[in-house]
Amino acid sequence: MGGRATDADVLVVGAGPVGLAAATHARAAGLDVLVVDRRAGTLDKACGEGLLPGALRAVRELGADPPGHPLTGISYRAPGRNADHRFAAGPGRGVRRTTLHAALRARAADVGAGFVHARVTALRQGAAGVEVELADAGDRHPGTLRARWVLGCDGLHSTVRRLAGLDVRPGWGGDRPSRRRYGLRRHFRVAPWTDLVEVHWSPHAEAYVTPVAPDVVGVALLAPRAVSAAGFDTLLRSQFPELAARLGAAEAGPLLGAGPLRRRSVRRTAGQVRLVGDASGYVDALTGEGVRVGLAQAAAVVRHLDDAAAYERAWRTATRDYRALTTGLVAWASSPARGAIVPAAARLPRLYGAVVERLAR
Repeated sequence: MGGRATDADVLVVGAGPVGLAAATHARAAGLDVLVVDRRAGTLDKACGEGLLPGALRAVRELGADPPGHPLTGISYRAPGRNADHRFAAGPGRGVRRTTLHAALRARAADVGAGFVHARVTALRQGAAGVEVELADAGDRHPGTLRARWVLGCDGLHSTVRRLAGLDVRPGWGGDRPSRRRYGLRRHFRVAPWTDLVEVHWSPHAEAYVTPVAPDVVGVALLAPRAVSAAGFDTLLRSQFPELAARLGAAEAGPLLGAGPLRRRSVRRTAGQVRLVGDASGYVDALTGEGVRVGLAQAAAVVRHLDDAAAYERAWRTATRDYRALTTGLVAWASSPARGAIVPAAARLPRLYGAVVERLAR
């Protein structure tokens, strides 16, 4: 890598909530930080937008407090049945992803993180750290950045994961096309009718309804295929007629999609590169824990920057419940017994409540 000094102690690739949290933690540790992202402005994502109590607490501990709508619990719903559980330790919050991003970006900037608008095209490691080549929006190569560590916080389709040789080949570990699922989200301009996150179950999809403002609810569908905006509306009407009727003719926002959702990595570390958040591996959005788990990883990676084995252990600890509970629930939801999920939750309220509390902590 030559003798040039590094441009930063930590180079964070990806300016989503997890990357911004990692940048904020790194600055609190006294490290120089640059955040690189190919996207400009306030970033959005197809997600449920619910901060469960633990996630809201982690966001506040970073020094951010984005506005939204209180969330007091979770409701699993199917025609004629529902199972409700209210959080024991206080509310969470429904927050539009753009609002969350703006608050966390402002916090990272306030503590001194720098920002670079570019795309990562190559990554080389040496004894002194990591060298990253960049391209701008016009595919020109404005140069390179050097850092002691690179944190790949760049999501499901992580470039850092691929360049570091940490991608799992397609089809490995059960990641077959027949098991792929996609997330789709639209906002509807309508007053929230509940302060619960509603999870509506149909034979072939789930719909997450999250109030995010006094006059806006977000509807995120998890389905076995990606669809167009017209397909989203068709799926909503055919699979969730009660929800569609409640939304009525409410003004609908643009459709965002993400997926396939399942992602695995060989490891979370390679030399001075660390994978964090969705880039490090993802099971499914079914349990709504993505933000909480990602923020826990962001804190852990900064604590263990100089010890790859310690970060691997911390990653497993931070993701254990998510991986176990989500994998189990997805397996159940993919089986012939899918229709028993809501009735079982209604018949076993203590067990259902214990699971919700485990996810919400």
